[in-house]
Amino acid sequence: MSGMDGTPIANRTRISLFGRRNAGKSSLVNALAGQSVAIVSDVPGTTTDPVSKTMEILPLGPCVITDTAGLDDEGDLGAERVARSLAVLDSTDIAIWVQPASEELSDDISPVRARCGERNVPLLVVRTKSDLLAEVAKRDDSSGFYVSARTGEGIEELRGRISAAVPQERPGPLVSDLVSRGDIVICVCPIDAAAPKGRLILPQQQVVRELIESGASALVCQPSELADLVEKVGREKIRFVITDSQAFAAVDAATPREVPLTSFSIVFARQKGDLQTLVAGAAMLKRLKDGDTVLVSEGCTHRRQCGDIGTVKIPAWIRKFTGKNLDFRFSSGGDFPVDGGGCTPRRPALVVHCGGCMLSRRAVLSRIARSTDAGIPIVNYGVAIALMHGIVVRPGTCFVER
Repeated sequence: MSGMDGTPIANRTRISLFGRRNAGKSSLVNALAGQSVAIVSDVPGTTTDPVSKTMEILPLGPCVITDTAGLDDEGDLGAERVARSLAVLDSTDIAIWVQPASEELSDDISPVRARCGERNVPLLVVRTKSDLLAEVAKRDDSSGFYVSARTGEGIEELRGRISAAVPQERPGPLVSDLVSRGDIVICVCPIDAAAPKGRLILPQQQVVRELIESGASALVCQPSELADLVEKVGREKIRFVITDSQAFAAVDAATPREVPLTSFSIVFARQKGDLQTLVAGAAMLKRLKDGDTVLVSEGCTHRRQCGDIGTVKIPAWIRKFTGKNLDFRFSSGGDFPVDGGGCTPRRPALVVHCGGCMLSRRAVLSRIARSTDAGIPIVNYGVAIALMHGIVVRPGTCFVER
């Protein structure tokens, strides 16, 4: 898939702007977008929270540009804004530091430069918002690249520099490398109280779309219909079965032993994360003790439904599997408190993460790295649910041992 309509937001290149208050970040966002998408004011601190805009930058293609609050913000609230701005780096593909051309390069760039170095994120320094631009526009020196958001000078060249600086690595396929033209794949999609009304959830949509684009046939059913569908199609004609993780037990029972089986969450883990690390993290489920904290984290902020998988089903399965009295904590969206802050006053013994369909590959890998660096095992929904139902994932293939 390519183009704005065909590229999921989680797979678009993430460009984030950082700088001091009133440095011209919002003006530069508007100049890059070619339209007024960010509020511009001479009042310091106009941007108080990260604000994102989806757009297309040629020759880069679909991307998300994020404007952040000034890193020189003050007070307790200002410190929280700075922390939120720096957290954006966890999902950033290229960072831009914006500094007025009339000022010396600020020491406030230090945390951005340090985090970019740790995460291997390219960092561009852009000097803007100055009457001196008429003399220095499009000139390079050690203090950065000069542009004028007001006149547009240097903007096209900056777009080219952004395109050249972005790492070429892109998320791999979900399932297209697992099928050939004419193959038949059965997608098991439960429709229960937690399912959204009138549509499939995003991971199911993306897998079905990729199968169709690959020339394969995607047959969609609910768990109760799987056995009859296998009988009608013929087990020898089925390339593999892919299921929603929460239906693993029923689907495993209804799928012939010789037919490969996997889940939507597992193929997303293969595409966006480190499946081997997640499989290794699942072993912690067998070592949990009474009183341990388990952080259940989701990358999106969807509305919780009755029977929600993250807050209801996952904790119930883990309690039943371990037989332990555990302290479950929950986070969503940009919050990922593996350090024992926020919703988890104690350091978690295990992180159980969603499939990450709304997160970029860099964001998922960053969360895995943060957990690993803290010495906390991490597993995702699909791998955890499989293990708790006696099914072991084979990292090399993303299918399960049955």
